[in-house]
Amino acid sequence: MDPASLNYTKTHEWVAVEGDIATIGISDFAVHLLSDLVYADLPPVGKKIVQGQPFGEVESVKAVSDLYAPVSGEVTARNEKLPDNLDLLTSSPFGDGWMVKVRLSSPGELSNLLSQTAYQSHCEAEKH
Repeated sequence: MDPASLNYTKTHEWVAVEGDIATIGISDFAVHLLSDLVYADLPPVGKKIVQGQPFGEVESVKAVSDLYAPVSGEVTARNEKLPDNLDLLTSSPFGDGWMVKVRLSSPGELSNLLSQTAYQSHCEAEKH
């Protein structure tokens, strides 16, 4: 996926939308912040998630971090490769490292998200 075409949260999740399905992952910035990932807990298919609320977590040797839903909807798929191969988050955060797919319940929520340019500005400010 092209990072420039995605929408982002200030908590470093990204979302790509095709029709009424949103694919969700975490940005390379988040992966580098966390470093040394050891565990990912993703919601089961059928679980309803709510924008801004935790839907799972990733654990590194440093800390456990919640994953926050960029959009609301029902989980239709989860990346079954991830729990056994967290290197996908490092090697392909915007591709093979996707986390879940969600059927959107409120497409208007996308307007609450950041463009890539706004997200990059947010990341730069966070570095200081």
